[in-house]
Amino acid sequence: MIELKHLKTLRALRKTGNLTRAADMLHLTQSAVSQQIRLLESNYGLLFERKSVPVAFTIIGQRLLELADTVIPAIEDAERNLIRLKDGTAGTLRIAVECHTCFDWLMPAMDIFRSRWPEVELDIISGFHADPVALLHQHRADLAIVGVPEPETGIAFSPLFHFEILALLARHHPLNNEPFLRPEHFATETLITYPVPDDMLDIMRQVLLPAGISPERRTSELTVAILQLVASGRGIAALPLWAVKSYLDKQYVVSKPVTEKGLTGKLYAATRSDMSDKSYIRDFIRLVRERSLCELPGIRLLN
Repeated sequence: MIELKHLKTLRALRKTGNLTRAADMLHLTQSAVSQQIRLLESNYGLLFERKSVPVAFTIIGQRLLELADTVIPAIEDAERNLIRLKDGTAGTLRIAVECHTCFDWLMPAMDIFRSRWPEVELDIISGFHADPVALLHQHRADLAIVGVPEPETGIAFSPLFHFEILALLARHHPLNNEPFLRPEHFATETLITYPVPDDMLDIMRQVLLPAGISPERRTSELTVAILQLVASGRGIAALPLWAVKSYLDKQYVVSKPVTEKGLTGKLYAATRSDMSDKSYIRDFIRLVRERSLCELPGIRLLN
């Protein structure tokens, strides 16, 4: 028998392109996803070609996906309509961010959210905010995107995702011969960052400050300006892979891992505790996680 969870698994597999990322999206183990696939295939036949990257579905798999694309959106629409009937339609979702590069993935998620919840007033609080959680306490924002979930009374944190951070250098930089950058490599360099406190920069908080290193600094609010400075040999930077992938593909700058193990940042959604159970806020957080997993390079969902 075909169950709703089977259809959700097939859609997740199509969105992510492989079993590992599909399991991540569904909050399941890879073995649990594989078991669902085997069960369906025992009843209906091969669903996708093995070792195809990304996944290539067979005719049978495509037919089941057609069913999933009909059934799941209908159920989700019905659920949202039932919530509207129960709770009413009014609501606000004002978003504050402390991450300069968040807009790269936040805006597409907002566009989809508007189509799902047209009655909810959705907006981004203008300007960069060094303490977006304070705006929650002041009722000036309803959701904040933050990197460190510091416990606060009346604030609930929902995990979003891990993301890869790379060091960026000019194409002619002598450190390009290194397999990765160690903390001491930064000591004699100019570190180009966004104009934010050190405790909001993963490269400083996780790597350089613990090593007692405080390099010369230069700042810019624009990612493209940072990359221009790097490309011209004015310094080095450390930015999320998703923010610089297109520049790396064009070989505008060179990337290196930060430390042998690499450098990973995290993002969370913070809301006031009295807002955390709002259905449209939960749906927005789920949408951000799913869209990011499918579309951003170098991320893993944060549980």
